[in-house]
Amino acid sequence: MNGAVSLLTTMEHNDVTTCFMNPGTSEMHFVAALDDVPGVRGVLCLFEGVASGAADGFARVTGRPAATLLHLGPGLGNAFANLHNARRAHSPVLNIVGDHATYHSRYDAPLTTDIASIARGLEGWYRRSARADDVAQDAADAISAACGPPGRIATLVLPADASWSEAPAFTIAHDAVRARAGLVAHESVEEAASLLRSKRSALLLGGPALRRDGLAAAAAIAEATGCKVLSETFPAVVDRGAGIHAAERLNYIAEFAMAQLEGFEVLVLVGAPEPVSFFAYPDLASRIVPAGCIVIDLAPLHLDVVRGLVSLREAVGASDASPAPMDASRPARPSGALTAASLAAAVGSVLPEGCIVVDEANTSGVGLPVATQGAPPHEWLTLCGGSIGFGLPAAVGAAIGGGGRRILSIEADGSAAYTPQALWTMAREALDVTVLCCSNDSYAILNYELSRVGATAHGERSKAMLDLTGPTLDLAATARSFGVPAETVTTADELVVALDKSLATPGPTVIDAKVPSIIR
Repeated sequence: MNGAVSLLTTMEHNDVTTCFMNPGTSEMHFVAALDDVPGVRGVLCLFEGVASGAADGFARVTGRPAATLLHLGPGLGNAFANLHNARRAHSPVLNIVGDHATYHSRYDAPLTTDIASIARGLEGWYRRSARADDVAQDAADAISAACGPPGRIATLVLPADASWSEAPAFTIAHDAVRARAGLVAHESVEEAASLLRSKRSALLLGGPALRRDGLAAAAAIAEATGCKVLSETFPAVVDRGAGIHAAERLNYIAEFAMAQLEGFEVLVLVGAPEPVSFFAYPDLASRIVPAGCIVIDLAPLHLDVVRGLVSLREAVGASDASPAPMDASRPARPSGALTAASLAAAVGSVLPEGCIVVDEANTSGVGLPVATQGAPPHEWLTLCGGSIGFGLPAAVGAAIGGGGRRILSIEADGSAAYTPQALWTMAREALDVTVLCCSNDSYAILNYELSRVGATAHGERSKAMLDLTGPTLDLAATARSFGVPAETVTTADELVVALDKSLATPGPTVIDAKVPSIIR
């Protein structure tokens, strides 16, 4: 048994059974070892940013770590943007980064890199295996670190000689130590309960609090105290739809979020950080919580967030039976012009039960939350870290981890152009993914941000930096070049027909929807 087999055996033993990879020469023994450890599935990605985004999507829908296999420091660098998103989502990810053999690094070969410095920006766990003998225990420690709580990025560097050298055979695979989430302090629960009963208050939910049980407990608290239930702006995963209690999502636009929070005397954080403005703007405070508002961090993510909500429900004297959740309702199937509103109605009218929605629609998706809130139960993933190019890779991981559920990836044309290589993996793995690209031929959000930050653009040179024409992207042609069937739609009627067809057809499809920008 060599170090690579030892690593994969440890992964298999600890239920890390999927590895998204873009390997190079230093990782060849790991690749060869896949034949010796069939319990770990290798998924080839054409770009490291696809591998890392897929690991994020897989971890979000399964709650289990996914692995990546990356080629030295440049591979980790290419993966960094979507690892940043995974870090902000608290997704458990095991990065395996191949490196030069230990004795080769001193020669400064072309790919020699300071991997530790790159990994440091992920604010996670890091270790470099020195010998094949160390690999199994190092891998177990990395998996423990990735699982948290909360989940985080664990980076294990595997030098080529640690991979190919013989490791001691072992009869008992190394067990990763899984830490248990701590309980919310009784005193914290009582303090929050007292304030909720006596002051105008809001709960701000994030993480596990946005799953079905957490939302039900929050709804009961709201009914007993009159508090508002809010969701963080970009949740990792939220349960939604008919029969599930809803939380009002805090708006991305700071001024709108401040209006949502206006007048509250108490804000209780449950699995969510204190909200701040996404960017800095002239004459706008970074902190958007009202002045004088008491902020209580009741249940940080290293604690049992849902149990904390249940304890709070009991402390305020709320009934075990939560109030009636949202009824089923769908918008009518739209007809006529294709707009942001009719696109949202089309999605809401056809969204199937159990679907996993990966949302990177930006401006064209503004109407989606309302149009889909009464659809059959589904899960919704958002862009937690703000680094675009997340949607298509995350859809790959969600499809592989989703147990056969249909994935609806709602994309913008600008962000789809970041990681289109994910389409090839969708085709190769025959994944049931419907990609809805909202094409408005611009970085529309930046046209809006231009005025918000106080910049002005009067000439063609500055306007060209936000425009995606000359040439115009043909996302349907791009999809077909990667082996994914695709069509372009220009009306709401065509979109509904295309969605019906795609959702009923096995394998991936791209629908390129030409939606005029709502921002000029």
